[in-house]
Amino acid sequence: MKLRLAMIGGGQGAFIGAIHRLAAALDGLYELTAGAFSSDAEKSRATGVLLGLPTDRVYSTYQELIAQEKQRPAAERVQVIAIVTPNYLHFEPARQALENGFHVILDKPMTFSLAEARQLQQIAAASGKKLLLTHTYTGYPMVKEARQLVASGALGALRKVYVEYPQGWLSSFAEGTDNKQAAWRTDPARSGVAGAMGDIGTHAFNLLEYVSGLQVAKLCADINIVVAGRQLDDDGAVLLKLSNGASAVLTATQIAAGEENNVRIRVYGEKGGLEWQQVDANTLQVKWLDKPVEIWRAGTGYVGSYARHNTRTPAGHPEGYLEAFANLYRNFALSLQAELSGQTASPEALDYPGLEEGVRGMAFIENVIASGQSDKKWTDFTV
Repeated sequence: MKLRLAMIGGGQGAFIGAIHRLAAALDGLYELTAGAFSSDAEKSRATGVLLGLPTDRVYSTYQELIAQEKQRPAAERVQVIAIVTPNYLHFEPARQALENGFHVILDKPMTFSLAEARQLQQIAAASGKKLLLTHTYTGYPMVKEARQLVASGALGALRKVYVEYPQGWLSSFAEGTDNKQAAWRTDPARSGVAGAMGDIGTHAFNLLEYVSGLQVAKLCADINIVVAGRQLDDDGAVLLKLSNGASAVLTATQIAAGEENNVRIRVYGEKGGLEWQQVDANTLQVKWLDKPVEIWRAGTGYVGSYARHNTRTPAGHPEGYLEAFANLYRNFALSLQAELSGQTASPEALDYPGLEEGVRGMAFIENVIASGQSDKKWTDFTV
């Protein structure tokens, strides 16, 4: 049974909307049924035509979509709404979707502010509906293998974590050109209080907590605006204390000229460590205190249940960003289908980021920016 999916945002030329549609289509678990693809009614209609949707399921506004879909018979109305708009347009569509009985798939960061995130968490709890937050990098099979390996205790008690996300695409004042992505991501009115730390720092933060199984307890941030005229941070580094007393370092920058999207995490325990990076996503390096480094590969027989569940091809066939994104969509669909059929979803199917990760991600943004503006060395991580 395919889940009927609607999309808010993601019109023609929108990068992330196309990614969401590809991810939803990959496993055949969703059917794109309706959409309000742009605040411009004509652009929304044109996108609907391009996607082959009937004209009466293409809406001019998200309010119209939610109101009219709710009035349709249960067997026809959409069940899940994907919201792929800029940060400042996350909360209200998500609120209305949840309150009107729809499950939600939402781009990160979850909302414009921590206060909104807390409120959305309460609304979702009252609605009984589920929310998926698309932290893509937790969808990679070998990231899941890293998490399972850490959780097994094979590395011993964790002592040190390094996580980094370097980009170079904002090395110049791109928002001063016709670059729409740069324009909204560097605009406080649309992006929020953070630039790089909100856009990619939240991914690094989520990856750190996901793989380590620990939570950030304290932090000390150095936040920078490097490019003249820019309104939000484009570079930063954060020292972190984790819930078990271990220390960590997080860096996120968008002015590292020549860098693309090579997210990387290294975790070290008493007995050994591990390393994963997106540039070679099928590989997990496992490092031991007293024996040679091991190279673990996706698609092999020795990986754990979470990596197997999120791998589609045999070993040696690279899987990448789209498949990782699709793993989030698939796991969310499997959890919803289990619920609809009165069954219990597997732990592997329930392994997707949601409301708690969304609230903690917004807390990370506000704590990091506050720390960067403070003269205190360490500040408590407050949610």
